[in-house]
Amino acid sequence: MATKGKSVLARLDAVVDDFCLRTRFFKEPINRGRAKMFVMQHRLNTRQRNSVLKLKVATNCTDWDTKIGIIKSCSQEVIADHEHGGGKAHWEILEGLGLHIGMKRAEIRAAQPLPTTQIAWAAWEGLMANRHWLEGIVANTCAERANVPGYGRGIMRRHGWFGLERSRWRKLFNLSDAQLDFFELHEEADIEHSNAGWTAVERFAKKFGMEDNVIAACEKNLHVWELYLNGIGDAGDKLGRR
Repeated sequence: MATKGKSVLARLDAVVDDFCLRTRFFKEPINRGRAKMFVMQHRLNTRQRNSVLKLKVATNCTDWDTKIGIIKSCSQEVIADHEHGGGKAHWEILEGLGLHIGMKRAEIRAAQPLPTTQIAWAAWEGLMANRHWLEGIVANTCAERANVPGYGRGIMRRHGWFGLERSRWRKLFNLSDAQLDFFELHEEADIEHSNAGWTAVERFAKKFGMEDNVIAACEKNLHVWELYLNGIGDAGDKLGRR
């Protein structure tokens, strides 16, 4: 776990590493129910976080370049990503992944947020809308940081969270690289997005006297992400049994 003897970025990295090591969703096997539930919930979550929650952070941000960077990343997620996604929004590409594993588009679009997803949104509302923007940008990017290699163990440490998902979804569904494009584009995009967040912390945390604040924000947000992901796993297991 992070200690005060380290730089603020090293402390953040230690918090992300702990999240990757402890979260059940990363360590428990993937199955068809979990995959389907991930598509349904993460499609909703991508739209909510990037059309509502992250933009609240951009509104509060006083650094113009950082503000524009937040808006740009949100646009890629919910409108169109011409750099990594071939002009499609990330939620659309995730919807396509659901079709590749045998889901119906109507089924995906009719999905409602799980109670754990709703709790996560309520928690993030407090952690992103009513906080200093530097704490908010940590909330924007801390889980995306898990897609950067170097955290957790095994495949995840070598290739990031979505590298792990790409590997186990390929084995479960016998998908091609093209069909697994959602995970590859997020590996690229999330490195870019999370680097922007980490850079902002490096530039401003000491200046604002907020090193401890951003570490606390990262810890709280990743506990919310843990709740969200484990909720998907538990609901997915129930879906698979049905």
